[in-house]
Amino acid sequence: MKTIRQNQIIKIIDGVEVSVKSRKVIVRGPRGTLRRDFRHMAVDVKKIGKKQLMVEKWFGIRKELAAVKTVCSHIENMMKGVTKGFRYKMRSVYAHFPINVAVSEANTLVDIRNFLGEKFTRQVRMLPGVTFVPSKDLKDEFILEGNDIELVSRSAALIQQSTTVHKKDIRKFLDGIYVSEKGTVVE
Repeated sequence: MKTIRQNQIIKIIDGVEVSVKSRKVIVRGPRGTLRRDFRHMAVDVKKIGKKQLMVEKWFGIRKELAAVKTVCSHIENMMKGVTKGFRYKMRSVYAHFPINVAVSEANTLVDIRNFLGEKFTRQVRMLPGVTFVPSKDLKDEFILEGNDIELVSRSAALIQQSTTVHKKDIRKFLDGIYVSEKGTVVE
């Protein structure tokens, strides 16, 4: 059964400027600018006045209507990113061989050494706009920061995936670098 019209209205946060043109959304805020293209989704995105944005779908079945909330969530995450920023904390976990993590190229390249005692050096490059810094408080903690939640979380995933254990029982070999906390830069 098709629903004739489904829409959702997003309130634009103070201090954030949002512009929409042919489903391309640009969000500007105190921390920078984020751009996102929603042309692959069959929804209408338009501004209502200065402080509201409307996402609507005409004649959609249930699965197509879900795209309305998805687009709204993406735009809300963009607004949160340019005002507060996103921070993921990661911890290195090891039983015997201490994992050695070195950061280079202006906090964008991560070298992981001595994982499970292996001589192989794993290199993970952060995605654009994401920085990786060792924590000053705890020994084996690292902080990823950026404005785009997708790039920050994907960078964390790349680090976690680089330290997966192969050909061993993963219930026993729990070594790796894992996300321990998710939050914002500005509390």
